[in-house]
Amino acid sequence: MRLATLRVRGETRAARLDGDEYVLLANPDVGALLATGPQWRQDAAQQAGERLPVIDAVYAPVVPHPNKIICLGLNYATHIAEMGRDTPQYPTLFAKYDASLIGAYDSITMPTVSDKVDWEAELAFVVGRPARHVPKAEALGYVAGYTVANDVTIRDYQRRTREFLSGKTFEATTPVGPVLVTADEFGDAEPDLEIRCEVDGEVMQRSRTSDLLFGIADIVSYISDIITLLPGDLVLTGTPGGVGDGRDPKVYLKHGQTLRTVIEGLGETSNVCLPEKTV
Repeated sequence: MRLATLRVRGETRAARLDGDEYVLLANPDVGALLATGPQWRQDAAQQAGERLPVIDAVYAPVVPHPNKIICLGLNYATHIAEMGRDTPQYPTLFAKYDASLIGAYDSITMPTVSDKVDWEAELAFVVGRPARHVPKAEALGYVAGYTVANDVTIRDYQRRTREFLSGKTFEATTPVGPVLVTADEFGDAEPDLEIRCEVDGEVMQRSRTSDLLFGIADIVSYISDIITLLPGDLVLTGTPGGVGDGRDPKVYLKHGQTLRTVIEGLGETSNVCLPEKTV
């Protein structure tokens, strides 16, 4: 099943993909659907509502307001090498705020305070039920599904301190979507999918999600020992090698460029980089 959060008549609605149409659900967004309880799959599959052609869909972030957005750094060997870092013994975690999220085809806001805006194509997953102290062997059962994300990063702000957050949560910079593909489409196993990032059609990153240093089950289990994961929580799993900051010379996004992130079987985000509006 494929679920989306769509903008419809000035509000958002969760929707289920049915052929070349979306069926609008009663829930205001996918996060709200997941929060209804363990029956969310049946509810999403059985609800009948207004239909909207896919061609007319306007996508919000697949979960617009997660309780938590948790991200992993340094989770592909190729990215660890290009950044000159040691292989971590434990997952490297940082956070974002929901104001950083944008829809799959929204524009990326290029900040006025920096010209070092970089791309990071990432597989993301959404939590489907509360998870606390979950053994790795059971962890995939807590994943609602998977989606496409790009952890667009303001590199100079990221490096102002040892903590990543300031470079990772700039407003309106992180595309997520267009859909949540439910975990059962992958046999409730960890997906092995090609992940690719393009800038104006030029391939900058290409890898497979099976190359993650810490896989999905590792991540769920580890985070759940720290804090209770809740339905709708969004987790970005890290980026492969090929970021602009790891190149010689370094390359960053420019105004007017299009950043495209594609994950096999999940879809794509495509976002034009536009300057921040100032008052």
